[in-house]
Amino acid sequence: MTEAVLATTMPTPVGDLALLVRDDVLVAAGFTDVHDQYARLHTDSPLKIVPHISRFSDAMTSYFEGDVTAMDTLPVAQPGGAFRQAAWKVMREVPAGEVISYAELAARAGNPDAVRAAGTACATNMVAPIVPCHRIVRTGGALGGYYYGLGVKEWLLAHERGDVVAVQEELELSAAD
Repeated sequence: MTEAVLATTMPTPVGDLALLVRDDVLVAAGFTDVHDQYARLHTDSPLKIVPHISRFSDAMTSYFEGDVTAMDTLPVAQPGGAFRQAAWKVMREVPAGEVISYAELAARAGNPDAVRAAGTACATNMVAPIVPCHRIVRTGGALGGYYYGLGVKEWLLAHERGDVVAVQEELELSAAD
């Protein structure tokens, strides 16, 4: 029998966060529906919805409550070639609240000419925000893109810097328009 993928959804200040765990390793996460994340896995493992996934749910609760390093040691796995694996590893080494450029990500991942590939590694990251692609920005500091929207990226960075109030107010104002 194939090991089930455990899945849970938890509320966060920027929307529900889906977490999917197989064999005690986080294999998908994001600010979307559990079933959307499960579909991205391309797996034959059955899906088992649970209310809480021990250390994974606890770590993310701690992260959103202010311990911005709480998710740093969670084990993750996702499919991808050598460069993407290196890029995802580098993303996890960027300290909370800090940013690096796509060019710097490419260089740190071992190929300074692979800036587009660095962007693709961000775009195909299946375990956000645990693999913190939100910490990667364009050269010059512009935010660039984020699968879950720039408002979420801004909020995560502000949260990690301890300045979430200003971003939250800005999000509320833009939602009211």
